[in-house]
Amino acid sequence: MENTVENLRIDGTRLWDSLMEMAQIGGTPAGGCNRQALTDEDKQGRDLFARWCREIGCEIRVDRMGNIFARRAGSEDLPPVITGSHLDTQPTGGKFDGVYGVLAGLEVLRTLEQNKVTTRAPLEVVVWTNEEGARFSPAMIGSGVWAGEFSLEYGHGRADKEGKTIGNELERIGYLGDMPAEPKPITAAFEAHIEQGPILEKQEQVIGVVTGVQGIRWYDVTFHGTPCHAGPTPMEDRRDPVQAMSLLCQKLYAEVKTFSEDARMTCGDLRAEPGSRNTVPEKVVLALDLRHPQPEGLEHLHQSLHRVVEEVQQATGTTIEVRDEWHSPPVAFNEDCIAAVDKAVNALGYSHRKMVSGAGHDSVYVSRVAPVSMIFVPCAGGLSHNEAESAEAEHLEAGGNVLLQAMLDRAGIAS
Repeated sequence: MENTVENLRIDGTRLWDSLMEMAQIGGTPAGGCNRQALTDEDKQGRDLFARWCREIGCEIRVDRMGNIFARRAGSEDLPPVITGSHLDTQPTGGKFDGVYGVLAGLEVLRTLEQNKVTTRAPLEVVVWTNEEGARFSPAMIGSGVWAGEFSLEYGHGRADKEGKTIGNELERIGYLGDMPAEPKPITAAFEAHIEQGPILEKQEQVIGVVTGVQGIRWYDVTFHGTPCHAGPTPMEDRRDPVQAMSLLCQKLYAEVKTFSEDARMTCGDLRAEPGSRNTVPEKVVLALDLRHPQPEGLEHLHQSLHRVVEEVQQATGTTIEVRDEWHSPPVAFNEDCIAAVDKAVNALGYSHRKMVSGAGHDSVYVSRVAPVSMIFVPCAGGLSHNEAESAEAEHLEAGGNVLLQAMLDRAGIAS
């Protein structure tokens, strides 16, 4: 049996076809996907996943945050080995971010069912709610509530720009489950994902053995000025929040670049009010994202932001408010789970390297209550959160094979 199991491989064509069928839900003219959390398109994607799982005999359970757990029974009453990711996308997202981790997990279960292999521990594929944070902020809130980072009330109360809440939208699409959104004993957890960066492709490596995730801090920075007419008001007489924002970005970009090559800064959203072409805005709100793989590095960037805010206030006469939106500290994954992935990669003969994830994933919160590691595969140009997102079928298949063997390593085979 051991030799047979070691020789098991997923069906790469079936995995690819499933990815392409899922990509039709919310498909965009530019070839990407717009399947934002808890929209009608998200419901269709969830329904399709659940149907596929039931076709191979899985039990489907949904918790109070809409997280879906598809369970394949084991031979013993042991804590499960879980895998999964998310089905929601950015407004102009691609075919692979998140969905690959879900459907790679499904393909593992399909392969075991097809080959009549029973594991000692049960296996579960999870779909986490609102990982992207595109419609509802913050990101990863489904796994965050489940892991105890956020309360259920907080999770249900998060609203989109139209004021629609997660709780109401879960009920509307039929995914407000009755199972408690809370952790349970877990043997191991794995998440397969495209890298969302260029490292594997540049180094011609097939697999990234992920050892952890860098820290992230999100801020809403509000610049208050004085609204006035664009024509009559001289430049030197203005309290212009856009000028203050520009100066802050210039100073902070310079700080980030000189501090560390691992540091990251992104200004991902900008809103001017009242938003009139010929009026100096009354205020500007900037969504700011800072990242670093080390706790002390992330703290340095946090302190730098507040120092630069003081400098810009003094230089421009504007008032600047900084609101902490989200803080996800750097994460180190479980050594046994990392070893299981490393063992699988070496046995399968794929080129690989150990690496830290630059993006946040549901595994961040899962790692707080369970042993976790991740598996990366390359994506073209490191491009993600983009309709042009692309990955090679052979790389996706390789990642699925690593996931299969790592899960079998931790779950064990029934005698």
